[in-house]
Amino acid sequence: MVQSLWEESKAQSLQGGLDELVYRSNIIGADRRVCNWGGGNTSSKMIVKDFRGRDVEVMYVKGSGSDLASMKAGNFTGLRMEDIRPLFERDAMSDEEMVAYLGHCMIDSKHPRASIETLLHAFLPFKHVDHTHPDAIIALCCADNGKELAKEIFGDRFVWVPYVRPGFTLSKMIAEGVLANPNAELVLMEKHGLVTWGETSEACYAKTIAIINEAEGFIEARVNEAKLFGGVKHEALPAEVRRSIAAQVMPTVRGAVSDAKKMILSFDDEEDVMQFVGGFASPELSQVGAACPDHLVHTKVVPLFIDWTPNADDIEGLIAKLKEGIAAYKEQYKAYFERNCNEGDVMFEAAPRVILIPGVGMINTGKSWAMSKVSGALYHRAIAVMRGSTALGCFVSLSENESYNVEYWPLELYKLTLAPAEAEFSRKIAFITGGAGGIGSETARRLVSEGAHVVLADLNLEGAQKVAAEINEKYGENRALAVKMDVTKEEEVGAAYAETALAYGGVDIIVNNAGLATSSPFDETTLKEWNLNMNVLGTGYFLVAREAFKMMKQQSIGGNMVFIGSKNSVYAGKNASAYSAVKALEAHLARCIAAEGGEFGIRVNTVLPDAILQGSAIWNSGWRNERAAAYGIEPDQLEDYYRKRTTLLVNIFPRDIAEGIAFFASSKSEKTTGCMLTVDGGVPAAFTR
Repeated sequence: MVQSLWEESKAQSLQGGLDELVYRSNIIGADRRVCNWGGGNTSSKMIVKDFRGRDVEVMYVKGSGSDLASMKAGNFTGLRMEDIRPLFERDAMSDEEMVAYLGHCMIDSKHPRASIETLLHAFLPFKHVDHTHPDAIIALCCADNGKELAKEIFGDRFVWVPYVRPGFTLSKMIAEGVLANPNAELVLMEKHGLVTWGETSEACYAKTIAIINEAEGFIEARVNEAKLFGGVKHEALPAEVRRSIAAQVMPTVRGAVSDAKKMILSFDDEEDVMQFVGGFASPELSQVGAACPDHLVHTKVVPLFIDWTPNADDIEGLIAKLKEGIAAYKEQYKAYFERNCNEGDVMFEAAPRVILIPGVGMINTGKSWAMSKVSGALYHRAIAVMRGSTALGCFVSLSENESYNVEYWPLELYKLTLAPAEAEFSRKIAFITGGAGGIGSETARRLVSEGAHVVLADLNLEGAQKVAAEINEKYGENRALAVKMDVTKEEEVGAAYAETALAYGGVDIIVNNAGLATSSPFDETTLKEWNLNMNVLGTGYFLVAREAFKMMKQQSIGGNMVFIGSKNSVYAGKNASAYSAVKALEAHLARCIAAEGGEFGIRVNTVLPDAILQGSAIWNSGWRNERAAAYGIEPDQLEDYYRKRTTLLVNIFPRDIAEGIAFFASSKSEKTTGCMLTVDGGVPAAFTR
């Protein structure tokens, strides 16, 4: 059952009015069984002072594009009720007329555009109104016998309205139904949701929770777990096995869904998903349609359900099914668009947002990890609705044309325009070795600032986690992921890429940056020192690049590698034969990969820094003392020494290298590969040409 989250002590500490509406909205949105992500709306009518100091009745209603769980006072729109009430006398009003009219009713032009369902709240003669999408209520409203069962649950306390797309007509229909029934306590919107009200904010919220629990109790008494979704056809594979399978196939999926625009993926194998994908009836049930109109923009009308018998030894078979299924889905979506489109409509990406795999789980796609998780969260709600509807009767959904008219509804698409503009590295995944260090962490910050998702791979897991936490705090959940990896160990490199695939779907950019440095005269260079440099800077760069190359080929959407070489890649450093030789190896390895990668759209370039003393584990080790000794100076004189030997008389910082990496990783260098870029202040001995 749904629990009330209302805390009287917290409510009493508020200033009332709008603050209390914010509180009510947040606790409604906090439980996704009550209201979908981004969906639903709340309102309160109150007396406020206008700009002239007069008392006016104002309705505050959720602004378009907000989410109840996180919205603040600034996300609500205030409208003068004396301006809105006359609309009830009208017979009809188009969406365009309604939006324009409501714009004139706003008490502050800086407020967001009012919710699509503003008139639903305004026409009801109650101070506080909630419109929500509870799983239990939508299950009832999406059952073919829902209206009859509602009578058993609620008697004469409800008003049932047939499906009509939100707007003037539906708002008036609801108000008229409520006015005609003096016993009405709620409105059930066919295939859509619930409307409740109250004289106080607390009473309104309490009514919402009570009504949901009445419906849920009725449904749960009729659920037969053994027969849900037609009974069990496929058992879930063990958790480790299904996650391993997902990691292996997600780069293929990512490539297949990224033909129009690149997508970020997420994987979900929660218990309800595993039960649904394993059901006998689920392949057909999943194709009935969306469980709620609010889902459509994020899930499309139906998911892609893969016809595959779970078998950990049949990865190739699953990959083939995924490729075939995604290709067929895109063709079917294009046909759906063409059958229903209106003049001026522009088709979304045709690829599925939800992919269901028996025994394995659900893969979701989106323009970011966060948006792919929204698609997944909404499909969890769809599963809950289908669970309830099929326990009551048969699950029904909107017609194809009704679905299309919501998915491509201008008022719904307006919400999408409120999202931040995409940037250079939006939809891109970057894998950075040495991610905890100065260059690695600065590169991560630089790429994330322009939209990237980053994986920070480092032996220093604690350091990488600290950088990832800082990035996620600033830019949002899971924009950065820390993984522990030793670049010299093949199995750890493979495991880090598998973790990356499972987290985001694949990789677009790698920054081969993990490093160390040693210094000694050539005749004193030991085999141990030589092998250390060769293992980390040679073999390590090879392994990281090779695994990325494999994944990029699997995705078939190109890729980008940036190697961090050194001035010593082209300059024979004194007392640094092991380091210099392997840095030269790195630069040539990059050129070799560039030569092979071109046909696959994989670019490989190298940045040659010099003397990055700040934030570097290398320069905070014995290397500083060794280099100072080589030049016959004191360690604390080294920074000034390096500055003076540059033609520009400058010091080089990690952020300078990050800019070079960002250039090579960006569209600005999309026709450049096999190139070296010096970022060293101008050291003549290291000029590349």
